[in-house]
Amino acid sequence: MSDTPDLPETLDEEEDLTEEAEGAAPPELAADTPESVKRGVSVIKSYWKNAPNGPGVYRMIAENGEVLYVGKAKNVRKRIASYTRLAGHVNRIARMISATASMMFISVETETEALLLETNLIKQMKPRFNVLMRDDKSFPYILIARDHDAPQIAKHRGARSRKGDYFGPFANAGAVGRALNALQRAFLLRSCTDSFYENRTRPCLLYQIKRCAGPCTGEISIADYSVLVQEAHDFLTGKSRSVREQLATEMTAAAERLEFERAARLRDRISALSLIQGTQGVNPHSVEEADVFAIAKEAGRFCIEAFFFRAYQNWGDRAYFPRADQSLSEEEVLGSFLAQFYGEHPPAPLVLLSHVIEDRELLAQALSDKLGRKVEIATPQRGEKRELVEHAQTNAKQTLTRKLTEDASQEKLLIALGEMFGMEKPPRRVEVYDNSHTGGQQAIGAMIVAGPTGFMKTHYRTFNIKRAEITPGDDYGMMREVLARRFARIAKDAEKPEEEAPDAFPSKPDLVIIDGGRGQFDAARAVAAEIGLEGVTIASIAKGADRNAGREMFFVEGREPFRLPPHDPALYFVQRLRDEAHRFAIGTHRARRKKEFAKNPLDEIAGIGPARKRALLLAFGTAKAVAGAALCDLENVPGVNKATARLVFDHFQRGG
Repeated sequence: MSDTPDLPETLDEEEDLTEEAEGAAPPELAADTPESVKRGVSVIKSYWKNAPNGPGVYRMIAENGEVLYVGKAKNVRKRIASYTRLAGHVNRIARMISATASMMFISVETETEALLLETNLIKQMKPRFNVLMRDDKSFPYILIARDHDAPQIAKHRGARSRKGDYFGPFANAGAVGRALNALQRAFLLRSCTDSFYENRTRPCLLYQIKRCAGPCTGEISIADYSVLVQEAHDFLTGKSRSVREQLATEMTAAAERLEFERAARLRDRISALSLIQGTQGVNPHSVEEADVFAIAKEAGRFCIEAFFFRAYQNWGDRAYFPRADQSLSEEEVLGSFLAQFYGEHPPAPLVLLSHVIEDRELLAQALSDKLGRKVEIATPQRGEKRELVEHAQTNAKQTLTRKLTEDASQEKLLIALGEMFGMEKPPRRVEVYDNSHTGGQQAIGAMIVAGPTGFMKTHYRTFNIKRAEITPGDDYGMMREVLARRFARIAKDAEKPEEEAPDAFPSKPDLVIIDGGRGQFDAARAVAAEIGLEGVTIASIAKGADRNAGREMFFVEGREPFRLPPHDPALYFVQRLRDEAHRFAIGTHRARRKKEFAKNPLDEIAGIGPARKRALLLAFGTAKAVAGAALCDLENVPGVNKATARLVFDHFQRGG
């Protein structure tokens, strides 16, 4: 047995070196070490000499400049030395060492700073050997605005720039929408914008259907409306029982005074509050505010289920499927995921986990610094907290099982698709193209992408049709432009190939499907031949007779046009792909057309920014009135100097 110490099997494992080993050069590798690994270790040794002796972050970089891995360490020099002492190691680490051509180091003051910096760099650079959190969308919140005499209640997502009270997070828009609807019924708070509020002369429909108290037209006084706002605030901060008791007392008193209409309104509000609490699912009795995370692993895949509890209520859950090497443990993946998750989202004072993570105390300190109060991270073993974690664990396992089943079905469909078009092996990346325009105007091309896990929406692309020589409505010309740009990009990437991880989603398509008939198919083949694209199967799908689904005609090189049996699963799959491309193309085109319709003539004047545009519109009302204004009137607009007034006047005098 070799005396050379083994490299830790995980990239985040800290090795305790003796003082003697710390200052010495790393020992040589075993003779049977692969040459590629030896080259990588040689590179790492050369950088190890200048590695900092303290906390910091390091990057392992490939020859083409790609960042392979970002790591942190209490002592960077020790950590780098550990990569050179490998006699036998897992495939993931061997591949990373083999691909390393250079390294970079950043020293920081504390290990907490190293953790935060590591998280930011992983999010920014997305290294393929790190655990990556795939879905980092912001969560929706409920906002009770405090910048108006009659506060508005609304859904909010993004930066908290508006003054008010924020309640959340809610797991998704559906959850916050349902909560908002019930809260409006319970507390009758307005949801309209301030401008809508200011211009009302009579109550709107929401007042008529008992979803708003009508402060805009004085149906309720501002003082009484403020009471409703405070009741909503109390309910959302955990005082739901006292709010319900207060409303019940008022309802009884109103009934005793024979004020039956008021008693009925209070009864409806109590019913709405019961609806909120009754649809929350698991509501804890002893946990006021907590985030719960549980991880499941099966067939080399991971699923993390997150539950959010606020004000003793369950505000929903969300499943995540982080990208991670299957050799990693649940603890390692969960720890890396949490650091990235809380880089974007504020933590609860209590974070409950299904597994004990290595950097628990370090992460808790970083989150406490971020929140401004103590954050506890725990793995409960008994009681209600343990029940919450077990509930999340069960959901994680069930969600992962469903995901694996769906992916298996998708794999079967891709196999059928490959056989249908005569491919040697099933496609891993399928690209489908469609065009959309209105009379040749606002023409766009759209590309959707599908793979083993379904639609890959982060890979979708749109193409604005740029060539002036294309006749409006020329579908063939538009398709040629779109495919020429896409195929040229594929060919350019092929000239400088980058090593991709075996489980990474490919950047080059195996199959390209065109929504169209023989003309579009021939145009696509011609573009591919002109650019010299190889290794990509091109096919097209033409709408059936009378545009009926099930009668589609397929074109592919090497065989006559053909149809599939009406109930063939492969046919349904291609129809789904075609319909998704059509939906994406139409949606993008409509958004662009709407933007064109909303364009203001003032936008075309160079030097007129949002502030001056707003000043002109406030002064004259419309862009048409600005266009017809005299020069002296333009000069009298507050915030518009004489030079700008002359610029606007000359623009419209020249006819725009």
